[in-house]
Order: sequence, then structure tokens, then C-alpha cells
Amino acid sequence: MSDIERYIQTRAERDVEFAENYEAGYADFKIGVILRRARESAGLTQEEVARRLKTKKSAISRIENHADDVRLSTLRRYADAVGADLQIRLAQSRLVIPISPRSSSHTSGRRPGR
Repeated sequence: MSDIERYIQTRAERDVEFAENYEAGYADFKIGVILRRARESAGLTQEEVARRLKTKKSAISRIENHADDVRLSTLRRYADAVGADLQIRLAQSRLVIPISPRSSSHTSGRRPGR
């Protein structure tokens, strides 16, 4: 386990709110990084992608930096604009953050409903 994984696990054990929000926040961040990398791999600037999508550079920046509520249709259009295929995959998390018994009656280390 890496130092960052140890830190995340330790913090999640101490901070219930962190544990509950970590996974969603990380997923949002990761989507933005994937979008930016796809654009850069295509050799495009944010301005060029914006022109292809008939929008403003600020909208592309917002998508790449705050990808917390991006519509699937927007992701499809973005992928087309950078010459990429959009693929969606559901997978189990690599890192399971345990929730301490004192914060929940569910003690399997996974959030209820997952």
C-alpha cells in the first residue's frame, strides 16, 4: 500500500464525512483529467475544442476542471471533438475505504447499497 493510500485509509477511519465523499470527489477529478489528456493527445487546445463544440473556451475549462456534473451527451460530443471513442465501464473500486462501526451499523468496509 502506498503512502497516499495509507493516508486516505487512516483519514477515512477518523473522518466519516471524508470517507463518504472521497470516492465521488476522486471520480469527478479523474474524469476531468481523462478529458484533458484526450484533448492534449489529439494536439488540441481548449479553444480549438470549444470551436468544434460551438461553445466558449471557458466552458471547456469548466468541463475539464470541474467535471462533477457533466451530461453524458456532453461527454459524447467532447469525445467526438477530440477524435476519441467514449467508453463507459463500471468496475469495483481499487481502494475500499472502511467506515468505522461507530459511524454506521454497516461494518463490511463498503457503503450500503454498493
